[in-house]
Amino acid sequence: MALVKNNLVIKDAWINLDDEQDLPTGDVIVSLERWKTERETLLARSGQLGIRLNSDENPDQIIEDLAVFQVIALNFPTFMDGRAYSYARLLRERHGFDGELRATGNVLRDQVFLMHRCGFDAFEIAAGDNKALQIWLDAQKEMTTFYQPTGDGRKTAMSLRQRKRLAKAVS
Repeated sequence: MALVKNNLVIKDAWINLDDEQDLPTGDVIVSLERWKTERETLLARSGQLGIRLNSDENPDQIIEDLAVFQVIALNFPTFMDGRAYSYARLLRERHGFDGELRATGNVLRDQVFLMHRCGFDAFEIAAGDNKALQIWLDAQKEMTTFYQPTGDGRKTAMSLRQRKRLAKAVS
């Protein structure tokens, strides 16, 4: 598994904990269930904290605690389950989460670009480092015209047409 962030394959410094594992020192990512049961213990420890949400775990459950998390990992269990796209947009655009938003699970080349547009900035890709980076770079070049607005600030086809019409009307 390779972690791609900022157009680079990086070493993942985070420890992704199972619910049964002892709490180590360092930066950890825990499940929503563990967060709920061990919240005070997790807050009292040193090291940064991340949370892992499955697609059936709505981030509304952690909105009051967003400032606590430096990483939110949203899982894609299958390519057909798109709830994490919606969760990413809600976290970024409505709730202003500015930490790392990580796509995990079934992260496919064909979906990486849309994941990025929805607010993900880190991607766990099931490939070797060189292949993972190439998958990421190729996906970023694939599309140039967008029909739906997202929080990434790129212009949609409609806004580009409106700008063109306005420029003609002014000249």
